[in-house]
Amino acid sequence: MSTIKKVCQLAGVSTATVSRTLKNPDMVNEKTRERIFKAIAEAGYRPNVLASSIKTGRSNSLVVLVPNLSNPFFLKIIQGIEQAAQENGYSVLLGDTQGEAKRENEYASMVLSNRADGLIHLDHSFPFSKNDETLAENVPMVSVCERIVSNKKYPVVELDNYSACRALANHLTSYGHKRFGVIAGQKESQIYRDRLSGIKSVLQEEGITLEDSLVVGGEYSMEAGEIGARELLSNINRPTAIFCFNDDIAIGAIHEIKKHGLRVPDDISVVGFDNIKVSAYIDPPLTTIDQPAYDMGRKAVEVVLQQIKKKPLQRDREIVQFSLLERESSGQLKM
Repeated sequence: MSTIKKVCQLAGVSTATVSRTLKNPDMVNEKTRERIFKAIAEAGYRPNVLASSIKTGRSNSLVVLVPNLSNPFFLKIIQGIEQAAQENGYSVLLGDTQGEAKRENEYASMVLSNRADGLIHLDHSFPFSKNDETLAENVPMVSVCERIVSNKKYPVVELDNYSACRALANHLTSYGHKRFGVIAGQKESQIYRDRLSGIKSVLQEEGITLEDSLVVGGEYSMEAGEIGARELLSNINRPTAIFCFNDDIAIGAIHEIKKHGLRVPDDISVVGFDNIKVSAYIDPPLTTIDQPAYDMGRKAVEVVLQQIKKKPLQRDREIVQFSLLERESSGQLKM
């Protein structure tokens, strides 16, 4: 079995420096830290995590709760989390909850039993059970994209969804569209409220009413996009432009629109949200909002580690920048 002495030889540092890197990586300069992690990988060294956790009271692990691992946007966030965690000497325990409260409770309880030091949540639900609610009050926890619904305000890394959807709405109204539909995600989340408010604010400025019957959906999936598009197309006031609350929904919607013999964007414009990789390659390429998912994951690790180390947070809301990517799924009507 490789020892810490082998790591020291390969990295050209002392035992104390290796130990410090594993326990408090932010106290070691970046070049030295990278050299040590490279030596650890080369030597195949495995620190005695159990002994270390008994001594320090920490597991050097983070729990990440994901509502749906098949969502490619979440995978980009996880990549950022994994990289930042590794750089800081932490491992990641990934929980695919499928949005089920019982699964969330089981994974979240790992922090309470010292099997993990902090929690990163990619959904809006409060992940602890009712019985654990009081115990969880001081748990290091941050949400990404969604704000956790709780009596306590937890830090969040998110986009300005309101402004992003204003940008999409201004983009579509600039092409002269006046009849709009929305295929939304989970209606109980803050994202739903912020995105819909952003759309409505621009339409109101343009004197356009968004009818309640033209706001459909309820989950983030291609299947929901198909069903939502089918519902909108059956409306007597069929929209000429559709806002989709993520790219998966938009892809499903475009598929359904084509099945009805309609053209995108000549008959109906479609816009998405997230800029997953495939959105640039579908037919037609999708107009969407780009979120810096990888950077959001890295920032989440930074925030939760500050809490673990009991350092004060500068702010409890980290807002990342968005970009509107105009592609070929939106444009002027050619009816």
